[in-house]
Amino acid sequence: MSQGNFGVAGLGVMGQMIALNIERNGFEVIAYNRSDENANEMREKAQGKNVIVTQDIADFVQRLEPPRRVLLMVTAGRGTDAVINALTQHLEKGDIIIDGGNSHFPDTNRRNEELQAKGFHFVGCGISGGEEGALWGPSIMPGGAREAYDRIAPVLEKIAATTDDDGPCVTYCGKTSAGHYVKMVHNGIEYAIMQEICEVYDVLRKTAGLSAGEIQKIFAKWMDSEIGGFLVEITAQCLAKADDDGSALVDHILDTAGQKGTGKWTAQSALDLGVAIPALSMSVTARILSGEKASRVEASKILNGPTDTKYDGDVDALVEKLFNALHVSMVAAYAQGMALITAASKEYDYETDLAEVARIWKDGCIIRSRLLDPIKKVYLDAPDTPNMLFTPTFSKIVNDHLEDLREVVAAGQKHGVAMTSMGATLSYLDSYRSEFLPANLLQALRDNFGAHTYKRLDKDGTFHTEWNK
Repeated sequence: MSQGNFGVAGLGVMGQMIALNIERNGFEVIAYNRSDENANEMREKAQGKNVIVTQDIADFVQRLEPPRRVLLMVTAGRGTDAVINALTQHLEKGDIIIDGGNSHFPDTNRRNEELQAKGFHFVGCGISGGEEGALWGPSIMPGGAREAYDRIAPVLEKIAATTDDDGPCVTYCGKTSAGHYVKMVHNGIEYAIMQEICEVYDVLRKTAGLSAGEIQKIFAKWMDSEIGGFLVEITAQCLAKADDDGSALVDHILDTAGQKGTGKWTAQSALDLGVAIPALSMSVTARILSGEKASRVEASKILNGPTDTKYDGDVDALVEKLFNALHVSMVAAYAQGMALITAASKEYDYETDLAEVARIWKDGCIIRSRLLDPIKKVYLDAPDTPNMLFTPTFSKIVNDHLEDLREVVAAGQKHGVAMTSMGATLSYLDSYRSEFLPANLLQALRDNFGAHTYKRLDKDGTFHTEWNK
């Protein structure tokens, strides 16, 4: 029996999958796409289901029960604005538009303001889980007016991933653009953990000389460990895949990585807010460098690296240290992301509940892992924690394994392996635990050339010195 209808506009792969998810959970779906190809694909997949597909936007809106609920699954940017502009010609005051794309949070703020002024509700809604998650249960991160969230929550709670102990992986993330901000940072953490995994892989193949199959067995073993989660699981999956000739498929893939902007936005926002997230930022840099393939090939002929490229120690011991180093790096990636959300929530008045964020990331999303349960507990016990590394649970992990991270980074650097994100993690932790940093000299230099002044440890006030006299 239908529980009322729900609109989905945009029938690309993700739109089709989430429409089928909504229908499977008891809601009639009115689906819209202007182009023939996607609309016809949806009609084929929806045969025998409670789904109506239309290519006329006026017809789409007319079929929805007021107050209408419309989920946009369209390309972020101008595409989203175009569909919103078309919809608002037919919607009525009080109707809800939900943007399920990876929109940049300033755009969400703008759209929220414009639509509220016209009497519409707007929800910026992060959705993570890829194609399979969209169909069977993603992690959902909505933000906007609480009233609007309450009206769409019955649908979102049904279609979200669910954990046995913590319920549906959806929560109200906070006001205005909070949902898209949380999703943006989720992707920033995703960038960092993926890069750290790749650096472990690179050390094992380049310095230890292990094959893809041998490395696969290591990651398969780690799937059931403290760092077990989706990204570790699919790493083992990718390393296990054979090409047509029986060789490892991963060995034939061009070493250039793409990006869709969310990692870059995370780094930019952190700079704007003055929050240090070096592991997340450097993972974006690593992708940019990977894209400079032609230049890297030329540089490899000109710039010399170390002649000693092979690890001559105990490989089993190295694998254990790599595990511990990845454990610390993953913890630090989550910590940097959570610290950024904390700062953004204060700056933008989101009122985001960090324990709830950790809870809804436990399943459905790309960064789901066993680390999220203790992260959730940290923010339940102390919601105002400025950085989860301060807490006994995570400070112990860092204290127990920081030297392993140091040795792994040193080993990689010694043998010419770029440790972009793990090296940044080590520097972050070394800086964060330092009572005294060399910024005293930095301030002296700034005052020397620009009269920027400085403060002293032993006196109150602000000082300037004529350094060349």
